[in-house]
Amino acid sequence: MKGYRKYFGKKILWFFITLIAAVILNFILPRLMPADPVSAITGKMASGMTDASAVQEIYKRYEAEFGTNKPLLQQFFIFVKNLFHGDLGTSFSQYPRKVSNIISSAIVWTICLQLPAILVGWLLGNLLGALAAYIRKGFDKVLLPVALFLSNVPAFGMAVTLLVIFAVKLKIAPIAGGYAFDMIPNMSWRFMKSVISHYQLPFWSIVLVSIGGQAVGMRSMSIYELNADYVKYARFLGIKDRKIVGYVFRNAMLPQVTGLALSIGTMIGGALVAEIIFSYPGLGSTMYSAVTAADYPLISATTLIITIMVLIVTFLLDIIYGFIDPRVKAAQFDA
Repeated sequence: MKGYRKYFGKKILWFFITLIAAVILNFILPRLMPADPVSAITGKMASGMTDASAVQEIYKRYEAEFGTNKPLLQQFFIFVKNLFHGDLGTSFSQYPRKVSNIISSAIVWTICLQLPAILVGWLLGNLLGALAAYIRKGFDKVLLPVALFLSNVPAFGMAVTLLVIFAVKLKIAPIAGGYAFDMIPNMSWRFMKSVISHYQLPFWSIVLVSIGGQAVGMRSMSIYELNADYVKYARFLGIKDRKIVGYVFRNAMLPQVTGLALSIGTMIGGALVAEIIFSYPGLGSTMYSAVTAADYPLISATTLIITIMVLIVTFLLDIIYGFIDPRVKAAQFDA
């Protein structure tokens, strides 16, 4: 028990240290951008006005409302205080809409798209990698080059390729959006059919990129385990191959479980690019529009939400790994 407490204690400590660093960076980095979003809002609100003093008054009012006229350190403490109350602020680019409202509508689309895609890519990749290692011969000779190719295709490249082939050329899939532009979200079958139709290309663009890396990793680990001494000894003892293979693939899966956490992390990078290319109404498109408009509160909120999601998943997988990996267990008992 002492070893487990030490192991879990370290993981929890690093979780909170990383979370604090993420909050600080998510506040500071957007505010290093040279743009002045308050000027953009003032320009919209004061359109057609010729009185310079009136425009200046509007600018000062919005500056005071968003707190950009305060010192950066004071803004940070206000930001942290508001976070504890669940207040993510007001969007600059979509004023007067609250950031929490924008995030809550976008995050559902991102989770429904990316988590299934990452899990399907992970499962298919590991299955194909295990089969390639066990069957070898022709299956492996075909799978390995294909897997290597897919693992090196950038997410935006795969998304653009699928978009051009299936949406532009073949016209069998919608070009952009999460549903038809002339529809209002509802629970009708017509709307759900439109959502599924728009879901296909972003989903498969993420799955196909995920499969390659997982297949290569699982194949390498499985070949290593199949040539391990315990496998040779078990076969020498006459243990059935089916039973041996079960242990082999269980051991080979351990690093892949950690790889799943890293795959979740692709939501920050490549997988979000797919949302942007397909104009899918998730966090990727929201973040892109926030960056182009220098919307500090919205940028901070989207990156912080994604960071927290990745941290939680990584933390949970580390804890699970501590239970299922015999080597971690041994290290805990030795502590």
